[in-house]
Amino acid sequence: MLNIDGTVILQIANFLILLLVLNLILFRPIRKILSQRAEEMNSRQKTIDDYRLRAEESEGGIQEGNVLARKEGYAEKEALKAQGLEDEKRILQEAGTGVEQKLGVAKKDIEVKVTAAREALESQIASFSNELAQKILGRSVQ
Repeated sequence: MLNIDGTVILQIANFLILLLVLNLILFRPIRKILSQRAEEMNSRQKTIDDYRLRAEESEGGIQEGNVLARKEGYAEKEALKAQGLEDEKRILQEAGTGVEQKLGVAKKDIEVKVTAAREALESQIASFSNELAQKILGRSVQ
């Protein structure tokens, strides 16, 4: 059977002293290190979350910037296209006006030349008709 004597009390006291010493030397420092490690991990996780949030915001800003840049580019393209069409119309009108002026000058020049040729021919009609009559009749006509 079990005898309870002074050694049991000594063993209990020894166990409690050992528990106190282990707590002071081993358990408290380990718990302190584990607590510091948990705090460091929480701090780093918070930093990671902040960076992730910034990255998502930056990505959203970049996407919005891309959409805005595309809209501005399309508007500028359309403006340049419209300006090109206006320039084309203006150039065609100027070319048409130039052609009309040159055509008018050419027509006047032709009319002048035709008039001059007609006058020259009219002055020679009498001699041509006289020669033609001589050839047809075979004799001279005066």
